[in-house]
Amino acid sequence: MSEPIMRLEGIYRSFRTGRTLIPVLQDINLDINELEFLCLVGESGCGKTTTGKILAGLLPPSSGNIYYQGRNVRDLRGGDRREYRRSVQLIHQDPYASLNPTQTIFDMISFPLLHHKLVSGQKGARKRAAELLELVDLTPVEDILDKYPHQLSGGQRQRVSIARALTTNPSVIVADESVSMVDVSIRIGLLQMLMNLREELGVTIVFITHDLALAKYFAWDGRIGVMYLGRMVEVGKTQELIRDPQHPYTRVLLSAIPEPDPEKTRTKRHIQLRSEDIPRLTELPPGCSFHPRCPWFVEGVCDKSVPQLGIPASSNSSVEVACFPVQEGEKLQLYET
Repeated sequence: MSEPIMRLEGIYRSFRTGRTLIPVLQDINLDINELEFLCLVGESGCGKTTTGKILAGLLPPSSGNIYYQGRNVRDLRGGDRREYRRSVQLIHQDPYASLNPTQTIFDMISFPLLHHKLVSGQKGARKRAAELLELVDLTPVEDILDKYPHQLSGGQRQRVSIARALTTNPSVIVADESVSMVDVSIRIGLLQMLMNLREELGVTIVFITHDLALAKYFAWDGRIGVMYLGRMVEVGKTQELIRDPQHPYTRVLLSAIPEPDPEKTRTKRHIQLRSEDIPRLTELPPGCSFHPRCPWFVEGVCDKSVPQLGIPASSNSSVEVACFPVQEGEKLQLYET
């Protein structure tokens, strides 16, 4: 396999609130391959957005290394550093907050074009801005360019956010819950547009979501990374992970997905957790952070050591999982209702 376009190695990130240190990310190791769809999935507060901001260079890690095209980002200087910042762009979750209400759409899209000298003059900037708006299906562009964000719908604003991320010709786009703020009726259109952009522009897409069903649709030919309380608990090809999930947390997420067929919904067996309470980041349990809720909990093992990602010996897939019972090949029956 070729060198990953980006790689996270031993990433830790903590935030301080008063005298309290909150560990948001712990020992994140992740390869991002060129031109792939990678979805990061997990509950709110698991560290997905923080991971995305670290990838985009908006947040430094507390420790660990970020590699872009084989080079440690920490060692990049001058033009190389600027190239990295141009090449990895973030689409923010909330288009209402991420767009400046005092600027027109043209002002927001033209600024990075002119700042990075990707066009010459206002005429060139306007032409390129129109091309970008057409690329994200915002037409007629003459009706959009000189409007302010409050004059657009939620879906139009999100498309403007995507167009702005494309201004610097990025190699990697980190889309942070980029369809969660729009109506369900237009989510599929936005997702399809992102998939088309991958083909047309040759970009790698890291899609962050709390919805595993959405990740399944978006990254069916890519990979999914499942996060829980700041750690990566399972990562692998989407089709393998969905067909045969290994980690109990992944199985819980899949069992919670509603089925379109009412009969399947009535007969679907749901996994019963040992506890519904999610531990606080300031009071993480020892060992595996999922063990207080895990139906596969093994006393003296899961509550003593932190499992690392690895491929189970008994598995025929390439999915990596951080779970002692699974890695040891134990066939334990999950409690189901």
